[in-house]
Amino acid sequence: MGATQRTWDYVIIGAGAAGCVVASRLSADPAKRVLLLEAGKDYAPGSEPSEIMDIFAATAHSNPAFTWDGLSAAFGPTPSNAPDQRPRRRYTQGRVIGGSSSVNGMAANRGLPSDYDNWARLGAEGWDWESVLPFFRQLETDRDFDGPLHGKDGPIRLQRYPREVWPQFTKAVIEAIEDEGWSNIEDQNGVFKDGYFPVAYNHTNERRVGAAWAYLTTEVRQRKNLTIVGECRVLKLLFDETKCGGVLAQREGVEVEFRAREVIVSCGALHTPALLMRSGVGPRDELEALGIEPVIDSPGVGKNLTEHPGVNFGCFMKCPARLPPELRRQMFAGLRWSSGMEGCPSGDMYVIPANKAQWHEIGGRIGLIMMWANRSFSSGQVRLKSADPRSPLDIDFNMLSDERDIARLVQGVRLMVKLQAHPAVQACVEDVFPISYSDRARKLALYSRWNKLQTDVGAALMDASSIIRKLVTKILIADAPSLKDLAENESICREWLKTAVHGHWHASGTCRMGRPGDKAAVTDSHGLVYGVSGLRIADASLMPSVPCANTHIPTLMIGEKIASSILSKYATNTAVA
Repeated sequence: MGATQRTWDYVIIGAGAAGCVVASRLSADPAKRVLLLEAGKDYAPGSEPSEIMDIFAATAHSNPAFTWDGLSAAFGPTPSNAPDQRPRRRYTQGRVIGGSSSVNGMAANRGLPSDYDNWARLGAEGWDWESVLPFFRQLETDRDFDGPLHGKDGPIRLQRYPREVWPQFTKAVIEAIEDEGWSNIEDQNGVFKDGYFPVAYNHTNERRVGAAWAYLTTEVRQRKNLTIVGECRVLKLLFDETKCGGVLAQREGVEVEFRAREVIVSCGALHTPALLMRSGVGPRDELEALGIEPVIDSPGVGKNLTEHPGVNFGCFMKCPARLPPELRRQMFAGLRWSSGMEGCPSGDMYVIPANKAQWHEIGGRIGLIMMWANRSFSSGQVRLKSADPRSPLDIDFNMLSDERDIARLVQGVRLMVKLQAHPAVQACVEDVFPISYSDRARKLALYSRWNKLQTDVGAALMDASSIIRKLVTKILIADAPSLKDLAENESICREWLKTAVHGHWHASGTCRMGRPGDKAAVTDSHGLVYGVSGLRIADASLMPSVPCANTHIPTLMIGEKIASSILSKYATNTAVA
């Protein structure tokens, strides 16, 4: 393998959203030799599988060929009585060039200025709104809005769908939202008050614009100082005392070392802390219990795991309300609103209708009203079960453990009950039901020919008979309380929330930035890991708190800002020999 022939200036672990950005920006300096390692397959521009480029994300998101196998997590709050008997449910992260940006929903949401001002208050100096805005502008080309808040020549193309193309179910939910008193703010990334809006997406009408194809273009890949190696799993970081000097990786069954002046970990909020801990950077007591010799005691590694907790209502749509065949995108407009709860920022809640629930035919008949807390105060952790890199991770989101989170979801459920009862929504649906996905439903969500056959038959039967429809619905969503009970009985609602709550693939915060001396902080404001040298992090694990946004665009911004920080320190005009 040619990548073994020399020492690198930078070895970047993980070609996800931030990793692609960092590799592209650093390799623009021809004097810097950059190696980008990706555990999944690398697809050069023009060779991408159709499932990845499809703008209906569930096609790739549900496909084991492009995601990490064996990831599961506990979602609800940790019970007071031990042992923990909570069920573990599949959690999806991209394992392919582009990482989760190659399988996600492509929602291009920055969040709110208060998110980043809060980061600065928590110790991430230089990450306030005014400081991060230039990097948001740098990464985007917004087709719909101009002005000082928007970019016009960045690699990520943003677009929105006008109201006239929204399907009937989406229009009905938005009509219900309007009748509750909210108006159209048009630009979710530039107008920061409550209201609904057409959602911005990073795709064209035909194909995804993920980090791999936006930043690792054919032109970038032709740089002689950039090497990209796919299907290469990093097993551990290599230390000489507290100096990180490279990585030990495995490719095609062979272990190989890559040496570097600096190692940059961009494996995401789940795998970045796991790699650090397996390499001896983490909570000393946890490492020693697994027989891992600590390089440095870093108590914050793996802690502060945050996500957006939420629940869904399913709506069996009448035929005219379903997603028409000419549209692949299933979500078109969302609502950002404020709970008004003490201690919670404005814009802390989110509702969005989806005109399709899954890739299969049953999912095509079910619309969703999705609701989540945009800012979570509950946090969990990522822990190792073993020092073996092949061992599954212990992922515990511990959602709704903070009273503010569960109280706001109760408020959100009541809003969803109101929205579904609106005449416009009732006119385009047959049934509405709270979703508590069964194991059977989760297995059917995996992309396969057998699941397609089963769901094709099931969907036809559901259309043919209301009795069969109700039976299939009951089997797939498991038993759940009635909408009336959820709206009127807070105790019932709280218990249902604890079992039905789930995340939105927005894991963050497990190696957070913070001030020197803050024992919970893992890195400084440049992503440099405290207590060691030659090691930096650039991904969503750096976030001090989860922003009021889908985390894809904020993660790209992190990649841009960390790369800028590196280049400002090591800029040179010397050419590669």
